[in-house]
Amino acid sequence: MESTQKSKTTRFSTALITTIIVVSLMAGGLLGYSIGNSTISARISDLQNQLSTLQEQILNLNSTQNITNENNTYYLGNNISLSQLYEQVKDSVVVVQGVIVEGYDFWGRPVYSGVQGSGFVSNLTGQFVIITNYHVVQGAFNITVTFTDGDAYAANVTGSDPYADLAVLSAHAPQYEYKPLRITSSSTLKVGDPVIAVGTPLGLTGSLTSGIVSALGRTVSVSWSSYAIADCIQTTAPINPGNSGGPLLNYRGEVVGITSYTAITSQGVAAQGLGLAIPSSTILRETEALITNGSYNSHPWLGISGTDMTFEIAQSMNTNVTYGVLIAQVTSGGPANKAGLKGDDIIIAINATYIAMRIRSMDDLSTFLEEYTLPLQTVNVTIVRNSLTLPVELGTRPPPT
Repeated sequence: MESTQKSKTTRFSTALITTIIVVSLMAGGLLGYSIGNSTISARISDLQNQLSTLQEQILNLNSTQNITNENNTYYLGNNISLSQLYEQVKDSVVVVQGVIVEGYDFWGRPVYSGVQGSGFVSNLTGQFVIITNYHVVQGAFNITVTFTDGDAYAANVTGSDPYADLAVLSAHAPQYEYKPLRITSSSTLKVGDPVIAVGTPLGLTGSLTSGIVSALGRTVSVSWSSYAIADCIQTTAPINPGNSGGPLLNYRGEVVGITSYTAITSQGVAAQGLGLAIPSSTILRETEALITNGSYNSHPWLGISGTDMTFEIAQSMNTNVTYGVLIAQVTSGGPANKAGLKGDDIIIAINATYIAMRIRSMDDLSTFLEEYTLPLQTVNVTIVRNSLTLPVELGTRPPPT
């Protein structure tokens, strides 16, 4: 009986031990599964974090190189928002309107038409003025300027310079309307710099366009002067009729030029993405004189007309110099004539006051004279003839006729 009891006890203990082992194994398995699952979850979470970080890095990289769209606000480098920039400058840009006599009818009565352009507020001399293009107000009367709040005021031309296509207006507006823009020198511009234009193209007030500086030192021939407008900025920012006189701005909202022209092809078609602006260096140089004297009379004068050298011209002249300015005519009694320059001379270099420049074209020559010289200053002109360098005392450009 005792033996039987021991046997039962032994079997019970064995079963109990077996049960404990089974339960332990199951618990261990469950615990292992739980730990494994937790480890896998943590790993997945870690991978997700890494992926999120990588995506953020890619977005940051793109934002420094391209325009990114974030809630329909466009940012370009250093978190500059075009919409914020527009809000910053829009109240400084005005619509300029006037009336001109377009011609006369059969009975000799004048036929009138309206003109419209743009302008912007400046305070370079402590006096609020509107800066615009000369050609916007040329021959105009009943001139008005309209601010962004819709209020319009009578204005008159304080001063103008047809040689630089620049005009300054004074308007009979209350002081609160004037929000001047800062003007910085265009000499700091480089090809590829981003710019924006604000104005009234085709009568659409308050329009903003953007582009880049595509070239510097261009000259533009105009109908009202025999002298080209020198040192212009070429830009891809779209410019249309009505933009003339409006500001060309850098991405700090500073004026670097006045949007003025759209290039026209030989077929009379407006070129795409080829606008031209008067440089702000001209504004900085002339505004005080225009306000004080009503004109600017310090354009240097060399007294020649000429053309760009080409390979074909060089061949016909039996020279290996394919760059420079070929003098076609020298003005009798002018600075070049007095210095000994003559027709068929080729100008290849010029220097003045420690600044020298290789002259490749009329663009180079016109830009150098306008940017770096003044009347009565002596410059050294290098020509191909016997590698001659002649000192020339510059004159003052004659008044427009």
